[in-house]
Amino acid sequence: MANCIECGEKLKGRIDQKYCSEYCKSSFHYQNNKEKAASTYVRIDTALKQNRRILKKYNLSGLSQIRNELLVNEGFDFKYYTHTWNAKNGNLYHFCYEYGFRDLMDGKYMLITWQDYMN
Repeated sequence: MANCIECGEKLKGRIDQKYCSEYCKSSFHYQNNKEKAASTYVRIDTALKQNRRILKKYNLSGLSQIRNELLVNEGFDFKYYTHTWNAKNGNLYHFCYEYGFRDLMDGKYMLITWQDYMN
């Protein structure tokens, strides 16, 4: 007779059974998936969501400026953004969903919120 691959208890029932209970089955799969490295999709999606959360936190007025160090200390990753927008004056904005930022080249960033006219 076989044993449960999670807890080692003797199995009763079907011959191809692997777990003694739903709890052991769930526990085994949880531990197995927890040890796997996050997929590229999950890592990028997590970074985008974190960037959006940070931009939203510091852009309450819809237009503000923030120091580079503050964004970096919060965990902002400048490599990840969803899209860009070129303003008529030539300024390039990077967006994380509806929240955007532009490097002012003096250690600060301009934060903006997406507007309908930007389409």
